[in-house]
Amino acid sequence: MITGTIRSQIDGIWNAFWSGGIANPLEVIEQITYLLFIRRLDELHTLAENKARRTGKPIEQPVFPEGADSRGRDWSDCRWSRFKNFAPAEMFEVVGEHVFPFLRSGLGRGEGSTYAQHMKDARFTIPTPALLAKVVDLLDAVPMQERDTNGDIYEYMLAKIASAGQNGQFRTPRHIIQLMVELVQPAPGDTICDPACGTAGFLVAAGEYLRREHPQLLHDPAQRAHFHRGMFHGFDFDSTMLRIGSMNMLLHGVEAPDIRYRDSLAQDHAGEEEAYTLVLANPPFAGSLDYENTSKDLLQVVKTKKTELLFLALFLRLLKPGGRAAVIVPDGVLFGSSRAHKALRQMLVEEQKLDAVVSLPGGTFRPYAGVSTAILVFTKTNSGGTENVWFYDVQADGWSLDDKRSPLLDAEKLGPLPATALSAEEHEKNNLPDVLARWQQRGGSELSRPRSVQSFCVPKADIAAEGYDLSLNRYKQVVYETVEHEPPKKILAELRALEQEIQRGMEELEGMLG
Repeated sequence: MITGTIRSQIDGIWNAFWSGGIANPLEVIEQITYLLFIRRLDELHTLAENKARRTGKPIEQPVFPEGADSRGRDWSDCRWSRFKNFAPAEMFEVVGEHVFPFLRSGLGRGEGSTYAQHMKDARFTIPTPALLAKVVDLLDAVPMQERDTNGDIYEYMLAKIASAGQNGQFRTPRHIIQLMVELVQPAPGDTICDPACGTAGFLVAAGEYLRREHPQLLHDPAQRAHFHRGMFHGFDFDSTMLRIGSMNMLLHGVEAPDIRYRDSLAQDHAGEEEAYTLVLANPPFAGSLDYENTSKDLLQVVKTKKTELLFLALFLRLLKPGGRAAVIVPDGVLFGSSRAHKALRQMLVEEQKLDAVVSLPGGTFRPYAGVSTAILVFTKTNSGGTENVWFYDVQADGWSLDDKRSPLLDAEKLGPLPATALSAEEHEKNNLPDVLARWQQRGGSELSRPRSVQSFCVPKADIAAEGYDLSLNRYKQVVYETVEHEPPKKILAELRALEQEIQRGMEELEGMLG
């Protein structure tokens, strides 16, 4: 958790951009990302210098070369620790005419990661020396020495994108991401993919889960190498999101994730299959689709133009046998009547192992989208395995379901893993801890729960009988309250008596007035 002081510092940076003339929240976070990357490069070079000083050997893989650039400026002036002390006008000239060309040229890519690759089209859009100097001073004051703090600071910045408006569609609510990660429980040997990664929230949450639940993996050389260089894979076709997602991973302590430009549904990438053991995703709903360029093997699985169905087919193609997935789908996927909808649902139930359908409240993605959604959890088997499908009707996720999405409980009682157990009254405002608790019992006590309660299991035969409809309301039984009525004759007698009493009252009133 970041402190109130750091929050104030970040708010100050954000306000400086707004008052300095940059009002687009996505542009603000992009410029901050560039500056954080520049600061990171300087820190890496400093570490290399310190190592060389201790060993008495030349610097290995220096980030900043010796000498001067083509304009005669000493390369060392491009270091954050140097230019932060320059006068505003000189700092503006160095950053705009030397540092950013340095980033675009690839000279700072010695660390061999994908972060620097996303800087090849970096644009410097801070308009004035005064604003640059102010932002550099404010950023330099933010303590970013610890991974936990780094990650929390960047998450706080990304939350500002969501609260600012039109760019929030790139962010799945953090507590929903955490719930999905807890449902599938990533393991040290997993290879994790998000084919529509945006700001890499799912990959970050998976990494944090592994650090918490499997701390020993970072002490084993092979597992550590896999964690930093082979575990995390994210694809997107928005270069800004790739930069932001890469920086998010970097600040959460992943050295070299595979964050790449890719249209996951395109024919160009049709050859990749059965490469991952875990898929976590919230793919775009009703997204634009270049049908002619869509992967032909996906269209063979499900002939449709609906991106949400094509992404489901893609997840099945990407997963290795035995691989798991937790993905968000719009409710239409669960009950749509088209041939493609039915075929895909039948495939999940009959050919794979559908584990769960977790129905989310209608306001989960407000204010950006009002569509009702659900989490599908399934395992790729290619040989069936579905016996019972577990359903949970989430009615409250801890936040108000209007456009404001205000927290309904104190911070320590929000999310799927609250610091303290929730009371029955608090459960009514946050169902997520109960989702995890009952998920653990899906093979036991949940099998015998009536379908009139919040979670229950449905046998595969019942789902097949309903045409593979996966909407929770198809199976949930509504219990109507029994109301005992008086016999009709008694009710009529009471009505006649009441009528006579009213008549007598009217006659008495007329007598008084007459």
